[in-house]
Amino acid sequence: MLSRHVTIVIFSLSAVFSTAYATKRDDEVIGGYKPIKDLNDPYIQGIAKFAIDEYNKKGNHIQLVKIDKGESQVVAGTNYRLTISANDTHQYLTIVYDRPWDHYRILSSFVVVPV
Repeated sequence: MLSRHVTIVIFSLSAVFSTAYATKRDDEVIGGYKPIKDLNDPYIQGIAKFAIDEYNKKGNHIQLVKIDKGESQVVAGTNYRLTISANDTHQYLTIVYDRPWDHYRILSSFVVVPV
């Protein structure tokens, strides 16, 4: 009889924990992008300026107006996915991969956001 009660308690607890875990996973994908809370953070501004500078090396001449949206994804470093407005009235989606501990940063993507 005791083992039946233990089994019921264990089953009930596992159901509670798995439901809580499933709810958390619905709200937040593990390994996925998460919103950047402070788009005015100097480090995030530096990421955006780096993206613009790299884009301009290909013969373009745009300047950052503002960061409209930002998300980060922790991998073996951090991917920063930023939506930025530039002085040419376009909005761009850019991804910068950053590993600050070994001074490595690369522009992975820089595309015009379709209107």
